[in-house]
Amino acid sequence: MGETSASFCKLIPESGESISLSEIISALSFAIELTDGAVHGHALRTCVLGMRIAVEAGFTSEQKASLYYALLLKDVGNEEVLGLRCDRGASIVSKLGMGSLAADAVNNLEEHWDGSGTPHGLCGGEIPKLARVAAVAQHLDMFSIGRNSRVAIETLEEWSGRLFDPELVDAAVALHRRGVLWEGCRGEDDPQATRAAVLALDPNKKHRLDEDQIDRICEAFAEIVDAKSHFTFRHSIGVAELARGIAEYLHLPPHRVRLVWRAALLHDLGKLSISNKILDKKTQLTDREWNIVRQHPGLTRQILEQIAPFREIAVVAGEHHEKLDGSGYPNRLSACDLAIESRIIAVADVYGALSEDRPYRPGLSFAEILPILNDLSGRKLDESCIGALLSYLSDHTPIDVSAEVGARRITRFCA
Repeated sequence: MGETSASFCKLIPESGESISLSEIISALSFAIELTDGAVHGHALRTCVLGMRIAVEAGFTSEQKASLYYALLLKDVGNEEVLGLRCDRGASIVSKLGMGSLAADAVNNLEEHWDGSGTPHGLCGGEIPKLARVAAVAQHLDMFSIGRNSRVAIETLEEWSGRLFDPELVDAAVALHRRGVLWEGCRGEDDPQATRAAVLALDPNKKHRLDEDQIDRICEAFAEIVDAKSHFTFRHSIGVAELARGIAEYLHLPPHRVRLVWRAALLHDLGKLSISNKILDKKTQLTDREWNIVRQHPGLTRQILEQIAPFREIAVVAGEHHEKLDGSGYPNRLSACDLAIESRIIAVADVYGALSEDRPYRPGLSFAEILPILNDLSGRKLDESCIGALLSYLSDHTPIDVSAEVGARRITRFCA
């Protein structure tokens, strides 16, 4: 289980560590690969392969910088239909501020050298050069898994001039023959070693992100999680807005409000591992399905702990289903283990889940939610956080709290 949010606050002072874009993106690529059918470590290995090919092919510094992030984020669209996936992925890459070269690479990843690909049927030199490298690199990784590198190279050469740019195929083959293409990026290699290789290749490793840039990255990944199911559309963003409001109404310092905001945005990263057959199920979940659901907070924590300056965010985000009385999951923590930041997100998450449509019921109204919160207050959820939530809602939504449920009940929550 490790540290809890309460013990973290006592034992680990704020580090003030700076962070690079590659540290965040390389760790969050693991979250993308939790989705159905994804291959673990694929983005990291593809990045190493693609960057080596780019160096061999004489790419410029600007091209390599854009290619680096395009390779890590090429599957960020998370759609079953390739054209939709690439378009959505390009949109997210643009939102992350990675420039048009990276976005064009992701958008045209499935184009083929002979014009038979999607989404635009481009051929030859019409295909952005970065997309051509990414196509070669992802082929090499996918065809080497469970086989060997020789099979991947042979099939690459077979499809040279049809699916792939012949010059880039030649570059990959040359690296393979010199024995330098696959070092540290085979399917059986330790993913953390591969990630270390990825971080070493970062063309912008000296550039540290500012706070607003980190916020935008967290928001982009919240959008990826929320797109998993139409029943969770805007859930992470909505929970984050509520959590930030609660934190502000409890008068937390600005840097703690920001931590709450980021942890709330990323709290459901682990849900990317849950099949939509479970998330969208209209009937009661089986015990096996519930066990799968209960794993997602722990996965969220595991992903975020790979980003050293996000250690506390990882702990707080991973506790969003814990309850004061020890009845929550995944670790059955109790009140003494849960810092105010975790308690805030737990309240925001419960309210968000109750107010949103679910496959088994429509979203509840404020009047329907309030008695549920009343029952949970002080027993499972923090009473002061519920009071702050109600004050925030009263000030920021059209709900007439006193008219709907009566001033006596509101007074109890706001005490």
